[in-house]
Amino acid sequence: MRKIAFAILSGTVLGMSSVSPATAQEPEAGLTIYENMDLFSDVFETIRRDYVEEVDVSDLTEGALKGMLRSLDPHSVYLDSKQLNEEMERSSGEFGGLGIEITMENGFVKVISPIDDTPAAEAGLQAGDYIIKINDEAVLGLTLDEAVDKMRGPVGSEVVITVDRETAEAPFSVTITRAIIKVSAAEVRLIGDALVVRIKTFSNNALGNIAEGIAEMAEEAGGIDNVAGFVLDLRNNPGGLLQAAVHVSDAFLDQGEIVSVRGRRDSETERFLAEPGDLAEGKPIVVLINGGSASASEIVAGSLQDHGRAVVVGTKSFGKGSVQSLLPLGEGRGGIRMTTARYFTPSGRSIQAQGIQPDINIRNRMSSEDVDEDRFVTEAELRNALENESPVAPDPDIERTEANILAIEEVRGTDFQLAYALDVLNGLKAFTQRN
Repeated sequence: MRKIAFAILSGTVLGMSSVSPATAQEPEAGLTIYENMDLFSDVFETIRRDYVEEVDVSDLTEGALKGMLRSLDPHSVYLDSKQLNEEMERSSGEFGGLGIEITMENGFVKVISPIDDTPAAEAGLQAGDYIIKINDEAVLGLTLDEAVDKMRGPVGSEVVITVDRETAEAPFSVTITRAIIKVSAAEVRLIGDALVVRIKTFSNNALGNIAEGIAEMAEEAGGIDNVAGFVLDLRNNPGGLLQAAVHVSDAFLDQGEIVSVRGRRDSETERFLAEPGDLAEGKPIVVLINGGSASASEIVAGSLQDHGRAVVVGTKSFGKGSVQSLLPLGEGRGGIRMTTARYFTPSGRSIQAQGIQPDINIRNRMSSEDVDEDRFVTEAELRNALENESPVAPDPDIERTEANILAIEEVRGTDFQLAYALDVLNGLKAFTQRN
């Protein structure tokens, strides 16, 4: 299969002014590309020449580029040279920082998901937390890139994060020590006679970690014949590389389409197909997801679900069905991370702003330290999020499934065991219908 280079799935004054009539006119509708470029050039030159203070042309250019990309969707952004290098390091599975996937909401940084075994996770940051101050400096008014820059720093140095959490009585501060984030993409455990594959991120080493872990744990079990089945735990996995998601899905499928990636033009559609070979050797698979499962995680869950290869359990996923490409602009000029396509599951479903609906919808039973799953932010809630443009008609079974979920939730508060039995029945029904 042909690879897409650097494809990423990973998951903002009151004043007075005086304006002359000539510069206050609204731009006319339907301007040509050249007329728009002239308009941009005129505004750029006016700011450079007449702004109250002298302006650095490079800063002005970078600000314009950032604004241009930010106007598109939540995942498109301009990166300076330093940020571009950090992004490329991150895709390799090793990078510096705190270890959180974040977005910007209402002027504050919001945590989508902390990454397992990183300083942020060890400090207790949770999905849904708002970061309102960094080293006692207010986040309000900063761009996401500026906030990220303030959280980064020399390895071993400390940063104080002030967090607003809905379940806390008041904002509180945590001190986090910056570190090189070496993300082991996956770890495998033997629990009883089941292999639990915890996939933390989809980096270049994801499939290698999974294959090695399965081989090691299967040997501990006395051979693959002694393994009853597999659990792929994708909870709080914010995504990563498209290629990694394809390879992991392929590892558990013998044939058929894994995912299709569809760009702006029909000629840009690309379909990824599975090749023979199944690491699970046909044994049952359960995929575990929640609201922190995004992007590449949703490709894997959606693919195995559509093929009837796995039962999907948990709560509805994040809903990021878009693909970003990392496009360097040349030496010293940085690059752009830009949304270039949507992805679709084998049945033609777009997950964008919709998410993967599990076959068995069940929330994690809460303890005082568990994440409140109602606090997950979703793709659909992000500013300028792309709309869902699925080419297939909505499945009428989805409405019935959602109605069942609501009915079961009414039971769950008074009889958890009965609700769980109904969950299992729903899952078996969905799995049987697909096979």
